[in-house]
This record gives sequence, C-alpha cells and structure tokens, in this order.
Amino acid sequence: MRKAFKYRLRPTRPQRRMLEAMLTDHAELYNAALEERRTAWSKAGVSITYTQQSAQLKHIRRDDTEGQGRWSFSSQQATLRRLNRAFENFFRRVRQGQTPGFPRFRSRHRFDSVTWPSDGDGCKWIDGDTKNDGVSRVRLQGVGTVRVHRHRPTAGRIKTLTVKREGPKWYLVLSVETALPDEVEKTTQATGVDMGVTHFATTAQGEHVTNNRALENSEEKLASAQRALARYPRSRKGDDRSSRHRQAARKVAKLHRKVADTRRDYAHKTALELVRRFDVIAVEKLSIQNMTKAPAPKPDPGNPGQYLPNGAANKAVLNKRIVDAAWGQFIAILTAKAEWAGREVRTVDPRNTSRTCFECKHVDAASRDGEKFECTACGHTDHADVNAAKNIAYRAGLVLGGHGI
Repeated sequence: MRKAFKYRLRPTRPQRRMLEAMLTDHAELYNAALEERRTAWSKAGVSITYTQQSAQLKHIRRDDTEGQGRWSFSSQQATLRRLNRAFENFFRRVRQGQTPGFPRFRSRHRFDSVTWPSDGDGCKWIDGDTKNDGVSRVRLQGVGTVRVHRHRPTAGRIKTLTVKREGPKWYLVLSVETALPDEVEKTTQATGVDMGVTHFATTAQGEHVTNNRALENSEEKLASAQRALARYPRSRKGDDRSSRHRQAARKVAKLHRKVADTRRDYAHKTALELVRRFDVIAVEKLSIQNMTKAPAPKPDPGNPGQYLPNGAANKAVLNKRIVDAAWGQFIAILTAKAEWAGREVRTVDPRNTSRTCFECKHVDAASRDGEKFECTACGHTDHADVNAAKNIAYRAGLVLGGHGI
C-alpha cells in the first residue's frame, strides 16, 4: 500500500534561493516542452512524445550547465512526464465528451513542486534515527543537504520524493510502499452516512456532525484582503509586481491556505472517528461536479430575448456551501483510513435517498419538508437526514447495529 508522509523543510537562506531557482528552471523546462509540442502540431501536424523530449535532455543539460544542468536528470524527466500526463488527460476528456482544457503554460509563481522518481537518484533521504543524531535531512542535487522537521517516524520503502512550496513554507512529501498493519479490533457495528450542508454528516444512528464551514467563517477576512489586493494592481513592467501587490497577494493566499488546512483537518478527524466506531460505512456515490452546475437559463416564450427567473442566485449560494463542505475530499480520506484500518466503505446510488421512506419504501418528494420527513403514504416521521442515512445503509445491505446481510 502507498502512504505519504509530509514534513516541513528548514532550508537556510542560500538553500531557499536555490530551491526557488530549481522551481523556476523546472517551470521553464515544462513551458519549453509544451511550446515544442504546440509548434510541432500547428506547423507540421506532428505529435511530439515524452520519449522524444526526454532524449533531448542530455543536450539541454550539456549546453546549459549553469541552468538546467545543475539539477537532477530524473527530476527533469518527472517534469516532462507531468506534461505528458496533462496531454493524456486532455485527450481522455476529449474522447469522453467533457470540457477538455488544453495544457497551459505555467508561471514561475504557480509552479510549486518538483518530484524525484526514486530515492538515491538525484536525492537522498537521511533518517535521523539511522544517523543516531535525531536530525533528519534530505540531500538534493544542486541545493545541498536540507534539514527536515520529522514530526513522526517514516515507515516503509521510499518510492518517490517531492519538494513543495506552499507560500513562504517548504515541504517534503515522501511516498512510501508499506504493508498494511494488523487489522484493528472489530466493533461489529455498521452505519450509513448522509452528507449535507446544514449538518456535515449524519449517521443512521441519528448522530449529526457539525459543519465547520471553513470558508464561510473566513469570508469577511478574505473579502477585506481581496479588496486590499485590488487596490494594488500589478506593475506595468511585464511580470514584475509591486511590493504592495506581493504583500497583499501573500495575505490572500495565506487565508486560503488556512481555509484549506482547516477543512482537511476536520475531514481527517471526522473520518477517523467513524473508522474507529464502525466496521462497515456506507456513503452515497455523489457526482459533485453535476450537483454544482449552474441552472440552465429559461427563455421567456412571450418575450424573445428575455429570460424567466431560474433560481440561479439561490443555486449559487448552495453550490458555494457544497464546495465548502468538500464531500469528495472527505470520502477519499474516509476510504483511505478505512482501508488502512481493515474497515470497509461501500458506495450506493444516491437517487431518492432523501425522498424514500425507510419504513415503507414509498418515494415522494413531498414527504420531506426541510429537516423534517413525514411519509405521505404511511405517516412515518423522522429527521430527514437520519431517514436518508438509514436508506443509504439499507441500499448497502447493512443491518443497523451489526454487519451487512
């Protein structure tokens, strides 16, 4: 099983400058490879492959020893593979009839990570326990040996290393191959979980998990910071930005990182609590992309060129709350934690789970009124989210209070 360990890097000031230069050079390599592909196709109708571009690296490094030649050959290959994956995803979306999104050039300010495909090839992880000094380090070609704040031990065989820049901070991500631990003790309990915006999650046992509303709680600070950013536009001298603009942009980015960290931390804690309590957890297989689509306009048949109200404003508010809840992130974290603990997550069809009576299975949208559910057929009453969670568990073949049928 693959597992990731993320550690804070503690580079010196010269090392920080070299890390910045490394990202800049990798961004230039990425953009040059993209330009080559675009030009070859537009001028001659020829598709350039990763293999062809990788074969050019030897000559590029030889002719630019003070630039591209400073960095690891394998990390540059990984950057070219990154571009190749972007093209593969583009063509996949074209085949599937989705909005394709052609690969774009990357600014040096938005190219924030470099990956090494294997430990020992242009990089070396030095565990503090192995050196018996308690200080972990990572040796990076062209940068030097950088100290690592290893807040928890690493377990498993290291497969890839990635250096990431998040604002002013630098991180090291180790992807390791490790065996699954022994399964934790069974609880003989199962549940269904209904995701929502009023309550973040509701279990079939009737328990509600509060929605932490990470973005909503930071909206005032974000709005103030974004107004300040708007007052200080970019400098007119190309890509250079004024000092006030950079300062305002850093503040906005810091607030967004805090929102993302808060949301992710809450998802981890909620998922861990569920995994500790239940052997089997049923969730809906949600298509969040479809759920957050803007409503289609409604032409007014009596007035050509005019449109009828379609509830777009209310839908925009709901979409924002759905995105803030980050259901997809939570379910991914829940699935990973369940697999690690030897638990099981089952997904079910979400259609009509909130409109179906758990007792008589009658389906009627009129049965739900806000958070209250009262079946129009049998009169069964329950909290709407709890009723939906019970239906989710039933569709997954679970018996409440025990394992699946």
